[in-house]
Amino acid sequence: MITGELKNKIDSIWNDMYSYGLANPLTVIEQLTYLFFIKSLDDVETDTEKNDALLGITNGRRIFPQDDEGQAMRWHIFRDKKAEEIHEILGTKVFPFIKTLKGEPDPHEKDSRKSAYARYMQDATFALPNPLITEKVVTAIDDLPLKDKDLKGDLYEYMIGKIQTAGRIGQFRTPRHIIQMMVRMMKPMLRDIIIDPACGTGGFLVGAGKFIKAHYEAQLRTNRKIRDHFQDEMFTGYDTDQTMLRITAMNTILHGMDNADIRFNDSLSKNNTDANQYTLVLANPPFKGSLDNDTVASNLTAKVATKKTELLFVALFLRLLDAGGRCACIVPDGVLFGSSKAHKDLRKELVDNNKLSAVISMPSGVFKPYAGVSTAILIFTKTGSGGTDDVWFYDMKSDGYSLDDKRDDLGTGGDINDIVTRFENLDAEKSRSRTDQSFMVSAEEIRQNGYDLSINKYKKIEYTPVEYPPVAEIMQDIRGLYHKLDDVLTRLEGRIK
Repeated sequence: MITGELKNKIDSIWNDMYSYGLANPLTVIEQLTYLFFIKSLDDVETDTEKNDALLGITNGRRIFPQDDEGQAMRWHIFRDKKAEEIHEILGTKVFPFIKTLKGEPDPHEKDSRKSAYARYMQDATFALPNPLITEKVVTAIDDLPLKDKDLKGDLYEYMIGKIQTAGRIGQFRTPRHIIQMMVRMMKPMLRDIIIDPACGTGGFLVGAGKFIKAHYEAQLRTNRKIRDHFQDEMFTGYDTDQTMLRITAMNTILHGMDNADIRFNDSLSKNNTDANQYTLVLANPPFKGSLDNDTVASNLTAKVATKKTELLFVALFLRLLDAGGRCACIVPDGVLFGSSKAHKDLRKELVDNNKLSAVISMPSGVFKPYAGVSTAILIFTKTGSGGTDDVWFYDMKSDGYSLDDKRDDLGTGGDINDIVTRFENLDAEKSRSRTDQSFMVSAEEIRQNGYDLSINKYKKIEYTPVEYPPVAEIMQDIRGLYHKLDDVLTRLEGRIK
């Protein structure tokens, strides 16, 4: 858990970098990612040297060259030098060196993290502007507890959270409490193969990984096959932004998902041929409007003849999933009730040809201050043969934070725990009234309403009649108030005289 002291240290590093001209929060976290990596290389090397010494190995494999120049690039060597020397070594020696590291897994390497890190550092650029800030940042990082893997992951998540509070690129970050809610509802399992094809900073992948580690700790610790699956095969993330990929890669590695498949991939394009291979999709895809039809995979437009990304991504999720695979994804409200043929075709596909389980409408403030658009969570299972009997609707009123631009924590948790609890016991929801916050709607009723999935189509509002007194009585009360006001004014005039 991140304590106030550790938060203060990260905030101090962040503020120092900002004061020296690094105003873009992405640049800050990118530079810190590189420096974390460089320190980790030295930590791995030191551990290897200690183990080799205990075993009497004298010619073990090493990350750094064994000559003086190579050893000078190690963190514990250059960290104590003068500011100018640290800046020079990092800029002219260490950064060019990390670009030369192989990205392919090395079967002889005892700690495979080196290869996993290196895969994302090929275009690393040193951007700290001068020796003074370089020395400050190196000294501050050296004081962080980066050898504690769990704490290191928490620290990195806290830094990612600062991207949002810095007021930039908020579209890349889904609020962590929403991610946690969706993960709790989907309950990832050890056998799952999980993908987020618009991964941003990797929040959904890390959220799923943390859930699995919390619920299957013993199996991960004692079963090598399960542990290898978790580290190497379970998680896949795509994005088209190299900076996001580096952040996601570091985020997953620091959470023990060492070789998650994090790579550049335009998920909707013809070049992405992935299909029928994942058991769980967790995603909040971009809602950026329309794409060029010439670049979109034809098997997606065959399902939904549209250029709209929000519809194409849902079609993609269906294609990615193997039979029986589940999906929880965030969509703009327009997906639920849009009147175009593509909108209706997609909803028909979910209801008639697969198993649509739930539609959770979220308040429009959830993504403030970056977007005020109303959104919903769709939960469905790919069957290819139908299976939708009843669909569960939930009208989220609060996510536990204020719905204005400040997004202050209300301390209540909002409806999140109620949503998770009710989703775990959907049979009990069948007796709920349409005036309640959640209820069931039959697939047949949805068909009769043109496959409209907006909760307001089915929710009933209970009006309580209000009885007012007769008009004559109200007029009499008003006259009485005027008399009282006249008396007050008369007394005030008397005091003035």
